[in-house]
Amino acid sequence: MKILVTGGAGFIGSAVVRHAIRSTTWQVVTLDKLTYAGNRDSLAEALDHPRHRFHLTDICDRPALDRVLAEERPDAILHLAAESHVDRSIDGAAPFITTNIIGTWTLLEAALAYWRGLSADAQRRFRFQHISTDEVFGSLGATGLFTEDTPYRPNSPYSASKASSDHLVRAWHHTYGLPTLATNCSNNYGPYHFPEKLIPLIIIRALRGEPLPVYGKGENVRDWLHVEDHAEALLAVLERGKIGETYNVGGHSERRNIDVVRTICALLDEMAPDAQGRPHERLIQYVTDRPGHDQRYAIDPTKIEHEIGWRPRHTFESGLRDTVRWFLENRAWWERVMSGAYRGERLGLQA
Repeated sequence: MKILVTGGAGFIGSAVVRHAIRSTTWQVVTLDKLTYAGNRDSLAEALDHPRHRFHLTDICDRPALDRVLAEERPDAILHLAAESHVDRSIDGAAPFITTNIIGTWTLLEAALAYWRGLSADAQRRFRFQHISTDEVFGSLGATGLFTEDTPYRPNSPYSASKASSDHLVRAWHHTYGLPTLATNCSNNYGPYHFPEKLIPLIIIRALRGEPLPVYGKGENVRDWLHVEDHAEALLAVLERGKIGETYNVGGHSERRNIDVVRTICALLDEMAPDAQGRPHERLIQYVTDRPGHDQRYAIDPTKIEHEIGWRPRHTFESGLRDTVRWFLENRAWWERVMSGAYRGERLGLQA
């Protein structure tokens, strides 16, 4: 099999590429625009592998997509290219509308034209797999879980743009017959995580002795999923998922944000203690909550567990320890990232 991964130099996309190279005999094509959050270094051992090819391409560029599809002839497209940070979408929604909506539409049109030109046997094998987020469902109360049938109620420009892309994928399947699969995942964490997100930002700022910003009182709850578990889930859905179906991918790891931050502080006290012996928790600083902040997300992964046979391998405790260790051992990677367009500043202040 040959798969094409859009956004393959991003956080989740690069995990999919690395996992496919490491765990299968497939050929892998990475397609990425290399925005601020895309990084060739994140492809690590896959980048120069003989079964891997890289294309610097924007999913909004239809002629370029047509050229890549004609040249590479993939058996499947895994669509992960997206603008993904809620705070950035609050500051400016335009890139989210462009990439997540117009880009997905452009890719769907290119994929449909490519699929229609395949032989009957190749058409039966082909899959267009769309990777989305649990944020499209909005906010949960104190109880309950998101299922595949939960109504969409996006509350940020980011989640609204992803909800739109989900609906486009569904429409291209039901209207044109494109063989699609879709997944909605909970919050990812792990190696190569871009440091604007909570876990890597807290790790890096704590290592630098900088204040650790926590929105509101830190009571917002997220369901955490190790990125390597997510990558394994996506390939399992590609191989065993039913055309036209959606699968929720979650890690059974609900945690309040403040508890995540305190756990990171405790791990750093153990693994990288302060020179004066002071606890890292002293750096926690509560800041004004962001606009439209959803209170709680939690995924019910029953469908993917029963129908696909996938379950996460990492507990949150083991996965977070491994993640902290990775950031300690790969300082050069995140220092290069932090020296670029993103410096750890507060985003999403505009209401």
